[in-house]
Amino acid sequence: MKKLAIILFAIAFGGRSFAQQPAVVVSDKSGWHKIGETTVNFEKDKDEVAVLLADKFAKIKFKVTDAAIDLTSCEIFYESGDNQSIMLNAPLKAMGESKVFDINGGERSIKKIVFVYKTEPNHKDKKAHVEIWGLKTNADKNDHKKSDMNKK
Repeated sequence: MKKLAIILFAIAFGGRSFAQQPAVVVSDKSGWHKIGETTVNFEKDKDEVAVLLADKFAKIKFKVTDAAIDLTSCEIFYESGDNQSIMLNAPLKAMGESKVFDINGGERSIKKIVFVYKTEPNHKDKKAHVEIWGLKTNADKNDHKKSDMNKK
């Protein structure tokens, strides 16, 4: 219910009260899903992406297009109130992708992701477009299916 109220608020006010438009993930299918995206600029060194609705992921990775970026670190805030810090130190070229990072404790609900970066200078002053991708394994659903099959 809380997430629905946030979504309605974001729609009503056009996301103006958020630093970035919140990422709304609606699919619960297993596999990789785009959690959020942002275009980073040369003035900022930190961005935040709020995650709403189908927000359970087991792993995350970053993809970069348009311009190179140096991802320094990332902090994942969970719905449970705790957080996880990841030191990335990953320079990524345009059309590049980071390595895959595990979520502590397996598949968990993510509230928001904050990442720190340095935009690499380029001859066209292009801004880097960063996408955050999350892997859904649906481990908890698969465990229920297995236990249901064992009962038969």
